[in-house]
Amino acid sequence: MKYKKIIILLLIIFVIFILLGPLQIQKKVLMKIYPKEYEEIVDLNSEKYNVDKNLIFAIIKAESNFNEKAHSSKGAKGLMQLMESTAKDVLKGTQIQITDEELEEKIFDVNINIELGTKYISTLIEKYESIEIALTAYNAGIGTVNNWIEKGILKSDGSDIENIPYKETNTYVRKILRDYKIYEDLYG
Repeated sequence: MKYKKIIILLLIIFVIFILLGPLQIQKKVLMKIYPKEYEEIVDLNSEKYNVDKNLIFAIIKAESNFNEKAHSSKGAKGLMQLMESTAKDVLKGTQIQITDEELEEKIFDVNINIELGTKYISTLIEKYESIEIALTAYNAGIGTVNNWIEKGILKSDGSDIENIPYKETNTYVRKILRDYKIYEDLYG
């Protein structure tokens, strides 16, 4: 009886494979792994701050894996893992009215977190004129990245990201660039 169930299951899988084809199955699986949760909010803010929405999805995937309550041991919070100090700086350029006391809780609000994170990466892309360097600064900090560029450790055009000295940041940037490409391939 046990073997009969296994054979039936294998036959069902085989039929699905034949009907959908290997590429369709692969795409469906990848779409589950690389979702587009909070799509309306991401679309709105990516358009507002002129950032490719697929990049925002890749950042959210890497930072929190779409867990809106995520928080790191270093104090980063929410979907886009913002530090409160960064959020305070970014808030200054928005119409969002939040007091410092409210920010501790509101930083987990999906709408606020995505808007501030998108605005922040937009500012970094504008500043560095390089997605690679902007992502490096998003993770390691602006001062650190400026120091690396001044010392010649990194090129300002982002063409040598393999030289990022912090292993965590090096891995982070590569992961987001990989996920960004996957989001572009899956969703256009």
